[in-house]
Amino acid sequence: MFQHEVQMPATEPPPTEPTPTLARTALAETAAPRLPIAVGPARLVAAPGWPRRLWGAKWRVLALLLLLAAAGYGASRQLLGPVVAVEAVRRGNLVQSVVASGRVETPHRVNIGAQVTGTVAAIPVRQGQQVEAGALLVVLEDSETRAGVEQAQGSLEQAEARLRQMTELTLPVAQENLRQAEANLLNAQQQFRRAESLRGGGFETQVQVDAVRKTLDVAEAQLRSARLQVASSSPGGTDFVVAETAQRQARAALQSARSRSDYTRIRAPVAGTLIGRDVEPGWVVQPNQVLMVLAPRGETQVIVQIDERNLGLVTVGQQAMASADAYPTERFVAELTYLNPGVDAQRASVEAKLRVPAPPAYLREDMTVSVDIAVAERAATLVLPVSAVHGAATAEPWVLRVEEGHARRRPIRIGLRGAQQVEVLEGLAEGDRVLPAAATVGDGGRLRVPRE
Repeated sequence: MFQHEVQMPATEPPPTEPTPTLARTALAETAAPRLPIAVGPARLVAAPGWPRRLWGAKWRVLALLLLLAAAGYGASRQLLGPVVAVEAVRRGNLVQSVVASGRVETPHRVNIGAQVTGTVAAIPVRQGQQVEAGALLVVLEDSETRAGVEQAQGSLEQAEARLRQMTELTLPVAQENLRQAEANLLNAQQQFRRAESLRGGGFETQVQVDAVRKTLDVAEAQLRSARLQVASSSPGGTDFVVAETAQRQARAALQSARSRSDYTRIRAPVAGTLIGRDVEPGWVVQPNQVLMVLAPRGETQVIVQIDERNLGLVTVGQQAMASADAYPTERFVAELTYLNPGVDAQRASVEAKLRVPAPPAYLREDMTVSVDIAVAERAATLVLPVSAVHGAATAEPWVLRVEEGHARRRPIRIGLRGAQQVEVLEGLAEGDRVLPAAATVGDGGRLRVPRE
């Protein structure tokens, strides 16, 4: 095979044209870039530099297309309106509540104080502690009271010994003396009769008879004394009553001393929680001084203030859900049990009390509590989020309903009002779509609803 170069035949030069200006040359190159080629053996070679000019042109075309697309998008938004999330009217259960706040309290509180003057020696409990009835709360110095108890105990033992002596010794001796006196009297009477008989026979003188008579008188006196002694020493007698009285007095004195000693041990009168303490070891306390406050265990109640504007909605017996501010997610049941007949003029509120049948373990005295009292309830009624209602608190509430791509103002009538939803009585139907009150679209404005 033979290789040879192809020689292009000579051609005549094209007709001479006027030399273009610099501006025209640049414009022509930009609009239609020339592709110089080199002719060789069976190949064409593009001249260097033309790809860069070609890519620059493409980028300019792309930018133009993007600009046109953005302009079209803006025009479509202007014509069709913004995309707005809407709320649908639906059927559901609705509960209207009256919200109030207050504090946890027990039906009553017990002030605990000292009954005697003394110095605090120890306090074995702490504030907030649960205590049982009779639990030791405060200990006072008791050296003097213990000495008083010992002295009273000695006096009682002495009185009891005196009474035992009366029954075991004095009375038997008196009874024996009585028997002896009776025997002496009998002997004296016999001697006197004998002396009288002898004097009549001339054997005794009057002097002898008088002596025997005196002996008889003494025996009679001794008998009377012995009888009195027995009577006095017997139960019910004077000496016996005195001894019994002394014993009772000594016993009472001992009881009083023990009571004073017990007063140095201040105890809980009932079971409950210590919610207050105003005493420390070393303090000198006086009678009737309040040292601690005890909330008795048992029924717990919540006391709240209800706005007087809601007074017509609440009645005794209504159920409520409550939660402590410290535990907002843990709710508990309460029941309205009391409404104060008077209104607090300064706060424009009414005091209400709610019973807590099953208080949670975390509930403490004086905790701040929020209460939702259920005052009315509807089942399967038309409801709408309150965030979609304009002027919900006024006499003429209204909404913006979506109608064929436009927002149209529609007045509505509201029934029950819940925390998040309201009942729609008139003006809307189930399935109607309503704009949120915060939407920027006004009455008559165009809008688009997002696809579900």
